[in-house]
Amino acid sequence: RAAILHPDKGVFLVKHSYVAGWHLPGGGVEAGETIVASMVREVEEEANIVVTGEPVLHGVFFNVHASRRDHVVVYVVTTFTERGPRLPDREIVEASFFPLDGLPDDTTRGTRERLDEIAGRRPLSPTW
Repeated sequence: RAAILHPDKGVFLVKHSYVAGWHLPGGGVEAGETIVASMVREVEEEANIVVTGEPVLHGVFFNVHASRRDHVVVYVVTTFTERGPRLPDREIVEASFFPLDGLPDDTTRGTRERLDEIAGRRPLSPTW
C-alpha cells in the first residue's frame, strides 16, 4: 500500500467496489515482481498517479484480520505525478485526496492507524 501525501491536498485514498471504506491504494504482489514494483504498479492502476521519486518504507504489518500469514507493506510516497483524475470503474468507485485531519467517516481503521503513525500521532504497530 502507498500513503501518497501531497503538501496541499493531503492523502490519496480509494474506495473499492468489493470492500467497504476508504483505503490506501495498493494490492497484491505478482509472481516475479518486487514489493516496490508492485506498489508502483498498483498506484498507477488504482490512483492514476505515477511514482517519480524514491518511496520510503513505513512498515510491514501482520494482518491478523485477513489470515494467519498475511502481511501489508506500507510505503510513503511524496514525489509523484498525477496523470489526471481517477475515473470510476469496476474496481475503484471513488478516489480522491483528503486532508489528514478531514478523512471520510468510513476510512478504515487500519488506514487511519497507519496515517496516525506517519503523522507521529501514535507509535508504530506490528499489526494491521
